[in-house]
Amino acid sequence: LTMSLPITITITITFLVVAGLIIPSVHSLSNSKPNFQDIVSKMRADLPQPKQASPSVSSSNIDYASPPSCVAQEARSLNLFSTTPLIYSAPLSRLCHPHPVYLKLDLLQPSGSFKDRGMAHLCTTVQKMHNSASNSDTADRMKVISSSGGNAGLAVTTVARNIPQMDVSVIVPETTKPLVVEKLRSLGAEVTIHGKNWNAADALARQWVDDAKKSGGGAVYVSPYDNPLLWTGHSTVIDEIITQLLEQSFDQATTQTNNMKIGAVLASVGGGGLLCGILEGVERNYHGSNEIRSNLVRGTKVVACETEGAASFAASFNSDDGSIVCLDGIHSIATSLGATSVTPAVIQRSRRHRDRGDISSSGDEVMSFVCTDGEAVQGCVQFASDHRMLVEPACGASLAPLYSDRLRAKLLDQLNDNEDSVIVVEVCGGSGVNLDLLKGWKESFLEK
Repeated sequence: LTMSLPITITITITFLVVAGLIIPSVHSLSNSKPNFQDIVSKMRADLPQPKQASPSVSSSNIDYASPPSCVAQEARSLNLFSTTPLIYSAPLSRLCHPHPVYLKLDLLQPSGSFKDRGMAHLCTTVQKMHNSASNSDTADRMKVISSSGGNAGLAVTTVARNIPQMDVSVIVPETTKPLVVEKLRSLGAEVTIHGKNWNAADALARQWVDDAKKSGGGAVYVSPYDNPLLWTGHSTVIDEIITQLLEQSFDQATTQTNNMKIGAVLASVGGGGLLCGILEGVERNYHGSNEIRSNLVRGTKVVACETEGAASFAASFNSDDGSIVCLDGIHSIATSLGATSVTPAVIQRSRRHRDRGDISSSGDEVMSFVCTDGEAVQGCVQFASDHRMLVEPACGASLAPLYSDRLRAKLLDQLNDNEDSVIVVEVCGGSGVNLDLLKGWKESFLEK
């Protein structure tokens, strides 16, 4: 789709209102806000009506009306993130027989991780809001301030440097690898190292934004994971996976498309942004108007992968009272998973996905898999050997359920009701890795 800037602005704002999204972490840069209510009200009536979910399953935050090609369309049209390859893995398919295994290679995003998706959609959206609120004929410079263990900072910096009039400050914790800090600075970010963990760095980022507002300056806080705009951007990975699986099934002429099922999608969880996006993408396609796409994700099990010592999702998801559990710290080599608590939205969406499976008896489920640091490193090492690509342990956590004998048996047991279903791993990437680091991890965890 090609659309003019005014139309794009209108559609973006319409999406936010119609879909019921809120943007709690985006601070306005001006007290002067354009009133789009009349435009939104007029266009709302023209939107196609989606198929409705069960009354017991809330779906207020998901946009079913927009076709997949329209989600984060502005960011995609500006090439701020890439459509990454989905490849068949022969080594992993042998391990997981009879389930074919596919790898979604988001490590090939420009910054090195999946986070480009969400950051691209967020940055283009807040820039439009900023420009619309400006009284001048030309866009003012704006600054985004983010806290990050590394990958989110690299993503927002990579995206922002390709958006005119946008500057970036990134605050990273002391645990951030020097390799990542050097990359951030080389991309043009203003980098500050602060605090023993991400939470301390994040508190400073929020304080800077508040100080800028009080002094009359313009700054926007960008969370590394807790913003609906990020989740919608991340949801494009599911749209692509479905399209690519369907294309491959037609090309190979070996699979009955209407019988193809995604049995499981595996993804690492830190603060929950990626998992929120995956669940949003599954739900959007499940309730969308395309029956083939809907059938592909009906019964999908979403596997949330973490390491011991950073398993904040598992702690909250498995809590008896449904409360958000805050860890006392991060005690894992997978520092990119270093959020001591997850966004409440990821628990709500996970339970909604599970409840839909219970209501429809379709098998939809969210499963929490927690691996050891050694199993995460084993995933990185074996993945490098099998596929000649490097990922950091945070990503190795999503490979561990396939490479670890212990976890693979558990996963395959959950998929025994559909032996022909495919397994998809979101290879989320991460830039905190090189050959020397991988060698060191291997020596520390696998060669003791």
